[in-house]
Amino acid sequence: MDGFEKIYSEYYDIVFGYICSLCRDEQWAEEITQEAFLKALKSIDSFRGECKLNVWLCQIAKNTFFTAAKGRQRQANCPPEQLSAGESIDQKIADRETARQIHRLLHGLEEPYKEVFWMRTFGELSFKEIAALFGKTESWARVTYHRAKIKLQEGVQ
Repeated sequence: MDGFEKIYSEYYDIVFGYICSLCRDEQWAEEITQEAFLKALKSIDSFRGECKLNVWLCQIAKNTFFTAAKGRQRQANCPPEQLSAGESIDQKIADRETARQIHRLLHGLEEPYKEVFWMRTFGELSFKEIAALFGKTESWARVTYHRAKIKLQEGVQ
């Protein structure tokens, strides 16, 4: 257990910062981070060392976040009065369909394109931060992001 306490204290700020950048809610990020470390503790024996430990922990945290976000989304109800008056229901449906199409395309991207695109677009991480998570250069992060963006644009058209 002492070893995991060291891991927790060493990587907590990185994981918490990453989750904060995804959800923009410090309380929720705290919950997600705690849950992610609990999951990591339970599965530490499955860590094979194929990537850096902080990348593995952030991957667990990201998956935990997306699972929690899906749960929150299912619980949220959008009453009709919340629809903006300036936008028609047809436009909202078209926008939602485009978003679904992009979401499907994004999930179809191979790694590391998908991960880098998520981190940059939704996590709003800098290229430097992304590069550090992958143990690569900032140029690698930029190129990977732009290639992912091109692949998505080709799929939408």
